[in-house]
Amino acid sequence: MAKFQLNGLFSRLRVGVIALFLGIMASTAALAMRVSPMVSELTTSGSGAVARVEVGNIGASALPFETKITRIDFDEAGNLVETPADEDFIVFPPQGLVPVSGRQVVRVQWIGRPDIPTSQAYYLWVRQLPVETDPKKIEGSDAAVSIDILYTMKSLIVVAPPGAKPDVQVVSLEPMMVAPQAPSVDPSIKTETPAGEKPPEAQPGLKVVVTNKGDRYALMSGAKWVLTATDTGGNPFERTYSGEEISQTVGVGYLPPAGGKRTFQLPTGVALDPAKPIELRFTR
Repeated sequence: MAKFQLNGLFSRLRVGVIALFLGIMASTAALAMRVSPMVSELTTSGSGAVARVEVGNIGASALPFETKITRIDFDEAGNLVETPADEDFIVFPPQGLVPVSGRQVVRVQWIGRPDIPTSQAYYLWVRQLPVETDPKKIEGSDAAVSIDILYTMKSLIVVAPPGAKPDVQVVSLEPMMVAPQAPSVDPSIKTETPAGEKPPEAQPGLKVVVTNKGDRYALMSGAKWVLTATDTGGNPFERTYSGEEISQTVGVGYLPPAGGKRTFQLPTGVALDPAKPIELRFTR
């Protein structure tokens, strides 16, 4: 049976890497709209309960947009589930029109419960509207204008009660063959192998199941992963994965609080012996 070990840090994992991997659910070009910051951490009261998200227009025409809020949860299978949650925030303006090379600051204020027991995660959706803004095109057409939505971007907003901390524990470690996957913050955003290309071949690795029993979320890419084991040839195996390596492998690794559970596939490059002790630690 594999054994595991975890030190008790995770007091606060860095969030900067989210900006690299948040899902942009639009054209791969994504050159007409920018949203910044991609991550906002809020408290439940005071000045810290307000986020300011900037929508920038770097396209060739005016950018009409609207916003909405969804709450992020994970089901028992680890799948991300989003539910409408506009009632937890005041968003101003909820719609806007950004001129070419202009920008619009959207103010997002928490108005939900001030005594939430655990941190809660949300997406602020910024969606380009199917509205024609070029006067020449509007005047020159007798037919109804119909333009597909071009861009939709998500900015992560996390609200945490004062003093909340994560408490990450390893549930299980299982040697297995793993297939490399494109990292993503949002598991609902699927990536497909381009036509004509073969999917990556499976390689020796480790199935890692972790849970967070704390009252604050955790980001698994915010720490180094230190793995100690024995390979199937009887040789000692030890490897330290940097936060950058983890983010390239599993993405940000958002782990919900209050018993949230996630499963990650960690490549090791060599087959590990499941009959020998396997230890996994997380350090700064």
